[in-house]
Formats: sequence, structure tokens, C-alpha cells
Amino acid sequence: MSAGDGLSGVPGVRHLGSGKVRELFEVDGKLLLVASDRISAYDYVLQTPIPDKGRILTQLSLWWFEQLADLVPNHLVTTDPAMFPVELRDHQDALSGRSMLCERLAMIEIECVARGYLTGSGLAEYREHGTACGIALPPGLVDGSRLDHPIFTPAAKAAVGEHDENIDFTQTAERVGAELAAEIRDLTMAVYRRADEIATARGLILADTKFEFGRRADGTVVLADEVLTPDSSRFWPADEWEPGHAQPSFDKQYVRDWLTSPASGWDRHSGEAPPPLPDEVVERTRARYAEAYQKLTGEVFR
Repeated sequence: MSAGDGLSGVPGVRHLGSGKVRELFEVDGKLLLVASDRISAYDYVLQTPIPDKGRILTQLSLWWFEQLADLVPNHLVTTDPAMFPVELRDHQDALSGRSMLCERLAMIEIECVARGYLTGSGLAEYREHGTACGIALPPGLVDGSRLDHPIFTPAAKAAVGEHDENIDFTQTAERVGAELAAEIRDLTMAVYRRADEIATARGLILADTKFEFGRRADGTVVLADEVLTPDSSRFWPADEWEPGHAQPSFDKQYVRDWLTSPASGWDRHSGEAPPPLPDEVVERTRARYAEAYQKLTGEVFR
């Protein structure tokens, strides 16, 4: 399924937007999030889907919502298509397993990022300034170094296709207010610590992750969107962790590696879209997402 196929023309269903992976609809005063099998790399949404990716991400988010329920409320209403509004009754098969009916929230326009290890954009800033989002870090750290303690490194949300802008806590407070900034920081770190404990017990390292929060009409801060999936988090196998270079990860590593290899024939700086993925890369990527699901939940994805 291409997520959301056929829904845009359904009376009472309004298409609100498309992300790199998800389609967002409004129906009966609620939001419908539909996860596709699309995959992105280097700011391109690739032509080739990864079978079951949307279902794996959705089911993993649901599992994490359960693990975190005592720390923070979430936006989920139901994932059962039989309980969806009547407007969607003819689309239950297509929506099953890859969609969430959710509360409408006033979204907080901050990407709430927690880092326990140094890599990605945090590493790039550290190499230039010795900081991550303005937080001074000790000298001598390398790609994959574990930090003395996890840090909150927020980003200002950007439009689809553009990079989020890393900002410091002071800038966050200027954007959303000091009280709310402190609340989302504290929630982010509490959720990260819980998730890190769970991942560690399963032989995984949660290097970093990002969350999105919204507010109900009464001001309650609620965890929204997907959570702690390989698309929003870096999970590394603990037994292969070796600081000093990029770590193997449970995400689109095979896709990135192939795209930047001579086999693809693609120049990422050419301005041209990447070529279709070969079957082997598709199969290995799907297997990696399914493996992450199994390692975390203890269940085989079916």
C-alpha cells in the first residue's frame, strides 16, 4: 500500500499533509496517521519502498507507548480500524496495522532530542566547537563516544525536505516559554532514560532519539507522533559498539551504504534523485527493521 491511497477523495476525510514516511488526515475531529513503506535517505524519498516498514514502525510505536504510559500520556485513541470513524469503513484492510487514530493536539514546534552518545549532527558541532547544541563537552570524544550523562539537544522543526535547526535550551525557552521548555526537557530525558534501560536489557544501545509533544486544551503535555523506532532513533548492537567510527545500526544503513557505493552509480552531490534500490538491499533493510522489532519486543514481526 502507498499510505493513504484512496483516502483523499473520501467525504469527511481531509488530507492535512505528507511527510517522508507518513500521511496525515483529519476525520471526525481526530487525526489519522498512516505509515507508508517509503524510505528516505540524504533528504530524498526513494522510489523503492521497503515492504512492511510502515507496519513495523507503527507496531513498535504502540509497544513503546505501553512501556512509557506511566511517564507521559500519549495521543493514541485506537489502532483498530473497526473502531475508526464510519467514513473509513471501506478502507479497513488497507489501514490495518499501519495506522493510528489520535487526538488532535496543539503541537509544540520543537524536536526534542536526547543524546547519550556522540554521533550525527552532535558530533559535527562538537568537532567544530567542542559543544552539542551549545552544551560544552569534554575534549577527546570521538564518533560513538558515550557521554558522561545524557543531554537534551533540541531542534527547531523545519518544513519537510529541510533540515531541523539545532538550538540551545535558551532559544527553546524563547520560542515556547521557560516553563514549557523545562517540562518538555524533563519529559524527554525521563523517557530517554526509561527507553535506554529497556534497550540495554535487550543488548542494544539507544544512542539518541527524538520526540514530539503536543498539548491538550487543558495544557497537558502529551507524547505524539511515532516514538523510539529506527526512523527516529539510533539503536546500535551493544556487542559491536566500538567508538572511533560509525556504528552498525538498526535502520537504513544498508540503503545509505549502497547509495554511496560505486554499485549505485549515484553522486549524492549531483542534484539528481537516487536510483531504485536493488532487491538485495530492500530485503536486507526490511530484515534489519524486523530484527530491531524482535530484539526490543521479544516477538517475531508477522
